[in-house]
Amino acid sequence: MEPALKQKKIPQKGVDKDFSHKVPSGDGPYVRAKHAQLVHKDAEGAIIWFLKAINEGDRVESALKDMALVLKQLNRMQEAIEAIENFRGLCPRNAQESLDNVLIDLYRKCGKIDEQIELLKHKLKLIHQGELFNGKPTKTARSHGKKFQLSVKQETSRILGNLAWAYMQKPNLRAAEAVYRKAQMIEPDANKALNLCNCLFAQGRFDEAEKVLDDVLQYKIPGSTESKLRDRAEGLALQLLKEKQSQTTTSSYSSFPLGLGLWSAAEGDFGQSTDGIEWAVTRSRRLPIFEEITQYRDQMAC
Repeated sequence: MEPALKQKKIPQKGVDKDFSHKVPSGDGPYVRAKHAQLVHKDAEGAIIWFLKAINEGDRVESALKDMALVLKQLNRMQEAIEAIENFRGLCPRNAQESLDNVLIDLYRKCGKIDEQIELLKHKLKLIHQGELFNGKPTKTARSHGKKFQLSVKQETSRILGNLAWAYMQKPNLRAAEAVYRKAQMIEPDANKALNLCNCLFAQGRFDEAEKVLDDVLQYKIPGSTESKLRDRAEGLALQLLKEKQSQTTTSSYSSFPLGLGLWSAAEGDFGQSTDGIEWAVTRSRRLPIFEEITQYRDQMAC
């Protein structure tokens, strides 16, 4: 049953200090939805009020985004997607870009990779047509509660990085690699470099992965000093080192010359003679950072 409307204003007294600056004043359905969401912690009630706000034209864009957020928090992703898709037509044109971002996040959360790829391509098309940020060179964005100016160049690289990640989930590794490289050409950063390293690693192209990783380990790419990224880079370095050592061992065993009696193709079992066999040891080509890691590991073992 839909909650009954009261005409008196909702008092601000008793509002949690953490949310007092987020609760708007007034008595419309959007205000009541925010009180239900933030003050009373009533998610279901908030959804009803947000829907009423949308239908009555009360701050439609904010009501739609907030309702999608509440549905997402309740793990009702499909309902959130349907809400955005059904009601976005009620929002102004300059709200469509941010609604696309909400949809992309929802698609990612519920594994709709194809839909995510199509929407990301659509955003890249808008960039090509000069329509991103409604034709402006920058926009004000928010991250972790802080506002900052985001350029079209930065946004293009970010969208390409998200598109490459989506291709990785398909998995379409060749497409992911191409898009990651394009993103790095536009606005390089350590996070996408490590993702590219993972992509190359997954294709078994370990030497190329090492080269990309070395740029991060040697602080050649913006963001390389961030502790979380460095931990991740060092973890990848150890993985690559282990894989190359494994390849070296495999190469050693597969380097026996044929026809020396180790294996008789005609008889199908081991031969008798092993005289004169030289045990080949393939030396891996490793970047200096891998030598340092090996030495560090040996020291730890002592």
